[in-house]
Amino acid sequence: MNLKVISFQVADSIDLKQFRTAFTAKIHYADTDELFYHIETYKYLYVFKYGIVSFLGYNETETTAFLQLIMPFSKNFIEQRLSDEFDIETGTLAINYGYNKIEIPKPGIEMIRLIMLNASQSVALDHYNQQTNLLLEETNYHTQVLEKKGKIDLGGTELKKYIGRTLNLKNKIAANLYIFYSPEETWEDENLNKLDIGLKKTFDLQPRFRTIQEGLQIVKDNLELFKDLLQYRNSVVLEWVIILLILVEVINLLLEKFFK
Repeated sequence: MNLKVISFQVADSIDLKQFRTAFTAKIHYADTDELFYHIETYKYLYVFKYGIVSFLGYNETETTAFLQLIMPFSKNFIEQRLSDEFDIETGTLAINYGYNKIEIPKPGIEMIRLIMLNASQSVALDHYNQQTNLLLEETNYHTQVLEKKGKIDLGGTELKKYIGRTLNLKNKIAANLYIFYSPEETWEDENLNKLDIGLKKTFDLQPRFRTIQEGLQIVKDNLELFKDLLQYRNSVVLEWVIILLILVEVINLLLEKFFK
């Protein structure tokens, strides 16, 4: 039997509490970060607070209808959404990993959940990598301006917003990615633990996560430089203001003395 998982980044975040109240399908697992539904045989739905929805056993019409259903519970709904597909082939003698594919002996519900979880993390990485690249492009622009003009064209408010975007992205990644985390079920089941490790390798989760971290570190280092340059520029301006004030005061004293 062949099954297909498809995961979408549909929004910046999803209000799971309100969604769970409105969507009353059979739920297999729930916490503050995720909801995993067992809709029917070989049909599952996984919803994450960080804006990911993952489907197994849904056709295109059902998927589209559900994405419309979840829109009111989503913050900053994404029309041009990222997605990823992953195939599951069942009935094999052992677990085998391939390109965008896994072969498993029997599709137990916890195995299905692990596969959908890792596929969703992969899409989240694509999303955060895309945002990191935008920050890197902006950073490169300002460093090129610095190289050509010998100064940066960022004002204090612009720089603060830039720093805020970077910190906000870092916080989202720290809060929402489980790259170094495994569900409790894997701690007690050796087969699930091996499956989880294998899936993380198949999706290259840890190397991709490190790439994002390195990109954000580059942005952070450049922001520190920009901040220092801006402080130096402001201090130079302040020094000139003080010099001018002193000069005005000296001129006033000379004029008073002259007219006396």
